[in-house]
Amino acid sequence: MARDDSQPMVPGDSPPVVPMPARREPVSLDHPVYLDHNATTPVDPRVREAMLPWLGERHGNPSSLHSFGQAAREAVEEARGRVAALLGARPPEVVFTASGTEANNAVILGAGRRAGFSGRLVLSAFEHPSVRAAAALLEEAGVEVVRVPPDADGVVQAERFLAAVTDDTFLACLMLANNEVGTLQPVAEVGAACRRRGVEVLCDAVQAVGKIAVDVGELAVDYLTLGGHKFHGPPGTAALWVRGGREVTPLLVGGSQERRRRASTENVPGVVGLGEAARLAGQELAERGRHMGALRDGFEAGVAAIPGARLHSTAVARLPNTSHVAFPGLEAEALLIRLDLAGFAVSTGSACASGTVEPSVTLQAMGMAADEALASLRISFGKTNTREEADRFLAALGREVEQLRRILGSGVDEARTGTDR
Repeated sequence: MARDDSQPMVPGDSPPVVPMPARREPVSLDHPVYLDHNATTPVDPRVREAMLPWLGERHGNPSSLHSFGQAAREAVEEARGRVAALLGARPPEVVFTASGTEANNAVILGAGRRAGFSGRLVLSAFEHPSVRAAAALLEEAGVEVVRVPPDADGVVQAERFLAAVTDDTFLACLMLANNEVGTLQPVAEVGAACRRRGVEVLCDAVQAVGKIAVDVGELAVDYLTLGGHKFHGPPGTAALWVRGGREVTPLLVGGSQERRRRASTENVPGVVGLGEAARLAGQELAERGRHMGALRDGFEAGVAAIPGARLHSTAVARLPNTSHVAFPGLEAEALLIRLDLAGFAVSTGSACASGTVEPSVTLQAMGMAADEALASLRISFGKTNTREEADRFLAALGREVEQLRRILGSGVDEARTGTDR
């Protein structure tokens, strides 16, 4: 990845103070544009309609034997079948959870417990925090944790990952799609190789399910996690897929729900909503992918013409909706705030701790220079966005970048404009 390291940011340095624009009321604020669909998506109105009866006249505990409970059980099992169909799986293999984080934690912590807190755990260096944090807990308990970095394009090479898998490895974790740069990972290749070696694989597919086709058979993994709020389902709903014959040590205990794999009374309205979101995603997946891909490609064609813009990971397979771009010399946080005031919601991957802004773990793992990482924005389109919105955002982005550069008095090296490989 070509980049300019002539002016690296020293950790702990205070970024330049950039004046924030006064609150203004442009036309765009009448119709604010949401471009952060990798963070969460709006609930589809059809999903909401499916849930409403279970928030009112229909109710019952799915574990109860009376007619109310059995109606609730039927609704839960219908939703389970819909989630399974989206994954190419069997309904009994689906476990409902409250979040992808819970599902990831259950698999990793349970696997470590069954391994006696010894042996090796292998994961990519830019997994979701729920995977990284669970791995860190096992590391503290005595497990050897190996973190395999991605290349500069944001892809973990299968050969490098598999080289870290040894005979004492009890679990390997590789996400399907990175949540920041959108890159797709070689899960099928890793899964097939690990299966031949008797090593179980967890795939965090939360960012991928509902955006691209996901088939658990083709991926050859043992566990897969998804989150409803990433594909227009209700927040607080998720699922863990467990290959038949594989074991799950419950993270939550105290009940026999979900075939003793996850105690607590099922969230019937949420589960119904998740099932409907899965059904709709399965029906509309190709259409959604074409629509979001066209918006992203059109946006990237335009953003490449903004002086100083650098698009990341454009030469590798990505989610159809995700674009990641840097404006070296600028502070992404300041740009994000200006765009928000103009009526456009995007995100950065930076984190703030003790008043110091740090580059994201993902971008650091990719080897990106700190100044470029801190100047990067993630734009994630959704099925509800329009071409007109994308065009308005592109115009606003160019305007805000130009104004920030004028405020900072920074010039632009035209040679740095373009894409990474």
